[in-house]
Amino acid sequence: MDRLNGLGDGLKSKVLSGLFWKFAERIGVHGIQLIIQILLARLLFPKDYALVALIVVILSVSEVLMWTGFNTALVQQKDVDDGDYSSVFYLGLGASLGFYLLLFAAAPWVSEFFAEPLLVPIMRVQALVLILGAFRSIQNAVLIRTMQFRKNFYVSLSGIVASGVVGLGMAWWGYGVWALVFSQLANALVATLVLWVSVGWVPTRAFSLAKVGRLFSFGWKLLVGALLETAYANLRTVFIGKVFDKEILGYYNRGDTMASLVVTSLDGTISSVLFPALSSCQDDPGRLKALLRRSVVTSCFLVFPAMIGLASISKPLVLLLLTEKWLGCVFFLQMCCLAYAFYPLHTANLQAINALGRSDVFLKLEILKKVVGVGILLLSIPFGVNYVVGSQVVVSLLCTVINAWPNKKLLGYSALEQWRDVVPSLLLALAMGAITWSLTLLAWSAWLTLTLQVLVGILVYVAGAWLFGFECFRYLLRTAREQFGR
Repeated sequence: MDRLNGLGDGLKSKVLSGLFWKFAERIGVHGIQLIIQILLARLLFPKDYALVALIVVILSVSEVLMWTGFNTALVQQKDVDDGDYSSVFYLGLGASLGFYLLLFAAAPWVSEFFAEPLLVPIMRVQALVLILGAFRSIQNAVLIRTMQFRKNFYVSLSGIVASGVVGLGMAWWGYGVWALVFSQLANALVATLVLWVSVGWVPTRAFSLAKVGRLFSFGWKLLVGALLETAYANLRTVFIGKVFDKEILGYYNRGDTMASLVVTSLDGTISSVLFPALSSCQDDPGRLKALLRRSVVTSCFLVFPAMIGLASISKPLVLLLLTEKWLGCVFFLQMCCLAYAFYPLHTANLQAINALGRSDVFLKLEILKKVVGVGILLLSIPFGVNYVVGSQVVVSLLCTVINAWPNKKLLGYSALEQWRDVVPSLLLALAMGAITWSLTLLAWSAWLTLTLQVLVGILVYVAGAWLFGFECFRYLLRTAREQFGR
């Protein structure tokens, strides 16, 4: 039975159209980004990535403080106007300038903390992305609220192409870590310009503290929760960069980046379209549950084989794409893949909670998860960096239950019911992963091994889904025929 039928033809059409364009954006942009990252990794060295990773930690926290909560509130609220948009825009612009000056002044302290003098100029230049982000954030909110994901495709594509041209050019000419810094700046600058032209929204002179306060009353809990999430997500990076060799941090950064590119291409596509769709159903729990369930089942059906498959082919993949100097990232890539495999269960549940306007529940979940995560991280520290990274898998599994717990009461969709829905896909993906990994035991060339692994993995998973009659597999086939048969 198609559980999306209860959503209405108009919403279903918007969701499917949004998924198509968001998927095109993620696959196209991330595909190009992956190629660029591969080429850059062949030209640069692990320590170059370690230096940029340390700065990204600080910038990520700054961006959360500036935007998270307000942007989500702009999408979630039933009624917003130009006054709301303009007020948040001016607030964000002022905050970005303030944060930039703060980071500019703090650069020497950060450099001393990590014992890396080069971090001072890198941080002062790379922090300019915060100011560019202030000119891009509201346009993004407008696109998401109105589900204009087709425009976002062109915005993201233009930014990543600019990033590749600048980054690869500078790396080729021997600029080292600066190639990574200026490639990110080029991405932010071009994407901002294209976004302003394509969206057409411009701020008015209106600024209202009352409107800011109304949005903040909803968004502050999301802000605190996102701040906890961002700080925790980067805690391993800070710890590895401070305690271990910078080269090890470079390996971890590459492994995490490769895994996150895949999961955001799949799960990120569905979750970014899901939130505005869920928000439109916030007054109808039955429809909201149907959409949540469809998201969980479909996302897991796609993400499980992608992440487990990537983990199983990681060694020949790294050898061929990044060369032997990056073999140190294989274990980290595998652990990150296993941790990210369960992200659909996290994101879908949290999106549903936010769509219902229960940011108070969201905040409580984030606090609980971070207490659990930090506790497990501290327990892993005495055993070395492999255990520090591997503990992510344990935390990710536990958080599937924590994130789903409130939806048993809010929507009648319990963690146990969710796991019953996705276990078939997980078991099939694990079987596929075991078969593809076993092929690495053959004494064949890396090219032959990788090619055989990919073909066998696809064949096993698709054949298994067809043989066992997976409902989500039939749903995807039916949806593809509906979309492309028009």
